[in-house]
Amino acid sequence: MEQKPARVRIIDAAHQLMLTIGLARATTKEIARAAGCSEAALYKHFASKEELFVVVLKERLPRLNPLLKRLVASPGAGERTVEQNLTEIARQAALFYEQSFPIAASLYAEPRLKERHNEAMRELGTGPHMPISGLDAYLRSEQAAGRVRADADTYAAASLLLGACAQRAFAYEATADGSPPQPLDEFAAALARTLMRGVAA
Repeated sequence: MEQKPARVRIIDAAHQLMLTIGLARATTKEIARAAGCSEAALYKHFASKEELFVVVLKERLPRLNPLLKRLVASPGAGERTVEQNLTEIARQAALFYEQSFPIAASLYAEPRLKERHNEAMRELGTGPHMPISGLDAYLRSEQAAGRVRADADTYAAASLLLGACAQRAFAYEATADGSPPQPLDEFAAALARTLMRGVAA
């Protein structure tokens, strides 16, 4: 069986280690070892651990930002309703946060690493604010198309939807069975339906 390219092996190894031991404890040396290559080879593909983390988020987790960009470009494509689009956004966002929180949580225990990480995010033009900006832009495009109320606060609506999805990712770990009260699809549909009551034209 042909071995995967080094870049793919490095991303796979980083994803696995970040999930199991956290971003703070996953060193580039350990990632390289798990990928079956040298640390120097890792640095040929990635400038830093922070850049590698961003790539893991982009390439191994549910694709939230591309979905938002597609919807901003053509909000009414395929005659889907705003509520259907918001349901899909909520579904992808809930999955994204569910899978990214275990990786990123260790950042908050290491202030210096978190600052380095934030610096890298700024340099790469990304960060946790991007989905809110993307959803706000989508809702404004629907506003322009007359499908969202002209006086609706699109930024607040975007923050409410994505905040609920992020909250779902960690809010139920301490409960008896550790699972949210609604299955994912039911949660996403209910969230979109409820938000639409406040913003629909």
